[in-house]
Amino acid sequence: MLRSREFKEGVFEQFAKIAAAFSSPKRLEIIDVLAQGERDVDTLAGEVGLTMANTSRHLQVLKNARLVAFRKEGVRVVYRLADPIVLSSWKSLQALAESRLAEVTDTVRRYFEKRDGMEPVGREDLLKRAQAGDVVVLDVRPQDEFNSGHIEGAISIPLSDLEKRLGELPAHRDVVAYCRGPYCVLSVKAIELLRKSGRRAFRLVDGFPEWREAGLPVEDSRPTTDN
Repeated sequence: MLRSREFKEGVFEQFAKIAAAFSSPKRLEIIDVLAQGERDVDTLAGEVGLTMANTSRHLQVLKNARLVAFRKEGVRVVYRLADPIVLSSWKSLQALAESRLAEVTDTVRRYFEKRDGMEPVGREDLLKRAQAGDVVVLDVRPQDEFNSGHIEGAISIPLSDLEKRLGELPAHRDVVAYCRGPYCVLSVKAIELLRKSGRRAFRLVDGFPEWREAGLPVEDSRPTTDN
């Protein structure tokens, strides 16, 4: 039978294992990307700016802490978040940092302040305006992320394609762009480009994971398979 001290040390050691997995900025970025959907190591490495070897090492730490899971497609290994609670924990960590560390608020303010012009659009406001047909909802994430899930009725134009596809957007309607979350810069860059072209454009205050977590209307574009 475990003694009280052995019990406490054993439990807190496991808690520390989770905390250690969250202690790397790059591992947090990996979790943030995987919140959008599954990724193989090659794709993930490109998105977080690491070599495949370093990405694999970070994934191993996350896997050992049971924060990510994987499946194999032939020689290809595809990773995902192991459980929705992983995303919830990441969001709680963000909220804690925002509330306790002034540097977070200051960094966010300095980045967004000169770019927004006007206040970003909240989720409920966007839902009302989208249902009324007042705005174009623009998803600027990569196509595979859009296919895995997106705001209902959104148009997919990845940021990399936006400049040459501006003509696909109605000219006389406001555009609200969104991407991966409150710290994603894809929608910010999209809005800068849209405004330079003369469009009225705004960003959603956060991103698709928060929209989905709030229980707001979503859909996906994955092909269906017949049984």
